[in-house]
Amino acid sequence: MALTPQNNEAFLREVDEELRRDQLREFWTKRGILLIAVLAIALAAFGGWLYWQHHKTSQAAAQGERFSAALDDVGAGARDKAAPVFAELAKEGTPGYRAMAKMMQADLALERGELPAAAAIFGEIAADTTLPQPIRDLALIRQTAAQFDTLKPEQVIQRLKPLAVKGNPWLGSAGEMVAIAHLKLNQTREAGAIFQLIAQEEGVPDTLRSRAVQMAGVLGVDAVDQSEDKQAQ
Repeated sequence: MALTPQNNEAFLREVDEELRRDQLREFWTKRGILLIAVLAIALAAFGGWLYWQHHKTSQAAAQGERFSAALDDVGAGARDKAAPVFAELAKEGTPGYRAMAKMMQADLALERGELPAAAAIFGEIAADTTLPQPIRDLALIRQTAAQFDTLKPEQVIQRLKPLAVKGNPWLGSAGEMVAIAHLKLNQTREAGAIFQLIAQEEGVPDTLRSRAVQMAGVLGVDAVDQSEDKQAQ
């Protein structure tokens, strides 16, 4: 018996749905287990990432508490108690706390008059490319300050000249050492220009600014008016 157009459409729809069910069953039979495995791996990886993020956050918080407690010990004069904490954090801490712990180790070495040991620690921080550049720059300045009396003036200038520029956050500290190095080489014009730059730079500590104004004046460079105008604004 011939099918009417309506019956023919219904028959084709049933055939099409049955074909799709067969294809789905075949696909699931062949690939279903693989999909479950991939999904399980993806969920495990995501769960592991969440756990690692939580672990890092908890680890940093714990290290922060230990570092803060060690700082309190230093403030209370209990340096022997704080030293092992700084040593452990300097070795196993997250990058930020590792750098700060090393800074404290170097500072304690400076207090003991151990300039070579302090300079070596500052040098390690300055060479650590995993740390932010401002921290590395600060460590380089501290290293140079610890070695200043043993370095040639040319070495000081070579190290710190890139930091002794307008707008650099370490202009005051780096610039002062560079200017003094120029003075040791009898390069008064270069020294006066740097002292003037320090005197005119906003954000430089008042003590540094005052010294820079005085030194610039001694070298015949007028830095008083500009610096006072900036402070009055």
